[in-house]
Amino acid sequence: MRKFHLSAAIAAAALALPAYPAAAQTSEITIGITTTTTGPAAALGIPERNALEFVPKEIGGVPLKIIVLDDGGDPTNATTNARRFVTESKADIIMGSATTPPTIAVSNVANEAGIPHFGLAPFPVTPERAKWSVVMPQPVPIMGKVLYEHMKAHNIKTVGYIGYSDSYGDLWFNDFKAQGVAMGLTLADEERFARPDTSVTGQVLKLVAANPDAILVGASGTAAALPQSALRERGYKGLIYQTHGAASMDFIRIAGPSAEGVIMASGPVMSPETQPDSALTKKPGLALDTAYEAKYGPNSRSQFAGHSYDAFEVLKRVIPVALKTAKPGTPEFREAIRQALLSEREIAASQGVYNWTEKDRSGLDDRSRIILTVKDGKYVPAM
Repeated sequence: MRKFHLSAAIAAAALALPAYPAAAQTSEITIGITTTTTGPAAALGIPERNALEFVPKEIGGVPLKIIVLDDGGDPTNATTNARRFVTESKADIIMGSATTPPTIAVSNVANEAGIPHFGLAPFPVTPERAKWSVVMPQPVPIMGKVLYEHMKAHNIKTVGYIGYSDSYGDLWFNDFKAQGVAMGLTLADEERFARPDTSVTGQVLKLVAANPDAILVGASGTAAALPQSALRERGYKGLIYQTHGAASMDFIRIAGPSAEGVIMASGPVMSPETQPDSALTKKPGLALDTAYEAKYGPNSRSQFAGHSYDAFEVLKRVIPVALKTAKPGTPEFREAIRQALLSEREIAASQGVYNWTEKDRSGLDDRSRIILTVKDGKYVPAM
């Protein structure tokens, strides 16, 4: 079994480094991964780390050196980790993190240093982060649209929103205003909570008082179960919609009976068995879920495991292309990786089929989404 270089969340102060040293050619490809294996978002980062057990040990005949550090979900730690990958590890590729705020931090470092970066959480790719970063998870507008369409199909007119008081919560709230309102839905109330919060009673009482037809929860991981449970405990009877950030079996375990009937956007990795054989996502999804559940138990599959696993599915396509023109450990190799991400088309993975461009840094389309509900404690396709 491959050994990973793991670290606890390191110093809280980011390293202020004025410049990055040039890398020397090496005989291996170094991949630095910062994710969240401790703290409130560990339920997202641990599956991302676990999935690394099922990725290749070499690509194109070149060994992979994978270094994994924990950032605890903190953007400052993620920044420090990313700079360590640049200055100490001389990484060819950087991945991370598990949640939006630290992923933004990693992207900033990667684009400053000129290293390909695979974001493992949804995050806004602004012009200054666009050259070197791509996003593995489905973008919020693709996942939001399928939820709003479901709302419209079920005669929902008013929607309450409760989400994180951070950039992830903002992504979903802004998308609802941009897409949902344009489709005729009306916002009844907006509430926020912090990721470490253990109670949302005040916010839920306001939502219940507003009495919307449905409620959208803009949260991720096990914390998404907090408003789900609180809403049902306070007697809310309407439909509750969860984002793809909640798509894991842990959500059902934590939410318990209150998870019944939830409507959830998800990547296809959560249910590859129900996909047609023609779906390009079916084979990699089955491969990941079979290996993951053999190691971690039945029904342990996770949307988040798919993000890191799929990054290596992508590398299986782009590294051989890059190796034709450059050697690992050099700026030329990093540039060749970046170019191959743009030139390779229809890159099939468990969560979608990637076709990146200079402007489209998510590279995904409607093949990257499904819609699920929970029935008798299990995910099934939603109607």
